[in-house]
Amino acid sequence: MRFINKKILVTGADGFIGSHLVEALLNEGCNVKAFTYYNSFNSWGWLDTFSKEKLKNIDVLPGDIRDPNGVRTAVKEVDIVFHLAALIAIPFSYHSPDSYIDTNVKGTLNVLQACRDYDVERVIVTSTSEVYGTAQYVPIDEKHPLQGQSPYSASKIGSDKIAESFYRSFEMPVVIARPFNAYGPRQSARAVIPTIITQLLNGKKELKLGTIHPTRDFNYVRDLCKGFIHLAQSDEAIGKEVNIGSSTEISIGSLAKLLIELTGKDVEIVSEDIRKRPDKSEVERLVCNNRLIKEITGWEPETTLREGLLNTIEWFSDKENLVRYKGDIYNI
Repeated sequence: MRFINKKILVTGADGFIGSHLVEALLNEGCNVKAFTYYNSFNSWGWLDTFSKEKLKNIDVLPGDIRDPNGVRTAVKEVDIVFHLAALIAIPFSYHSPDSYIDTNVKGTLNVLQACRDYDVERVIVTSTSEVYGTAQYVPIDEKHPLQGQSPYSASKIGSDKIAESFYRSFEMPVVIARPFNAYGPRQSARAVIPTIITQLLNGKKELKLGTIHPTRDFNYVRDLCKGFIHLAQSDEAIGKEVNIGSSTEISIGSLAKLLIELTGKDVEIVSEDIRKRPDKSEVERLVCNNRLIKEITGWEPETTLREGLLNTIEWFSDKENLVRYKGDIYNI
């Protein structure tokens, strides 16, 4: 499938991955409609940082993914939908699980219903590696059991299964894209890499983290966006859940030491109980088996962890960017 002149909707376009995906789609020659979360500040999230010239090429539509009527308005007359709108913070899901069901499960249902009614050519639903829970074997392929180890992961399992049901029940051209841990410029403060970088750049003498032994498969955001686009262009991906990841892992403790080295700071790593997940909720190990996406699309990650971290540090080092983050508090 060629993307030039296609009308493409990105839900969650105001967020971290969504805003990068909007940029990537513009570079592909697409006509992009950006569905952002309505708020009284008239903020378009990270799209507010785009140049006026770039914004001229984006049709921004504020709304709420939980509202089926607003979603239908957004989906009307589009060819392809990338559905990224979601609540994603795991600690906040312990606090407000109802909101995760409303946003992640019912929101996805709203998107699928609208896409079915308007006969959309392709729907890419965003999953997460958190649906796998702690690895029962590695690397994790798409046949790995799903485990709801947090209300967040349970809501994303529900979202994935709703999407699968629309493929099986209505032959909807759905692809479930399952990225492993993303990082890069604009990532929210609740994620571990911004948590570490903001503390380091703000001159903290102690680097406060939660549990540091779990491992993750980190992927630079622009590589992930290319993976999304490759999957949307692949007829073979329809009806499948497809991992997007590097097939490498690093512990949170080793990641912190690498970031300390790259920033040249001298700090002590401190593990705080308040930042730790409940024991049975902690995902101990995530590492991706990316064989399927390589086979059906040819996609491979292009950015090494060290390169991506240096790019991310450079972005956070800009005072206008750093001041947006509350590096002195625990962000849930």
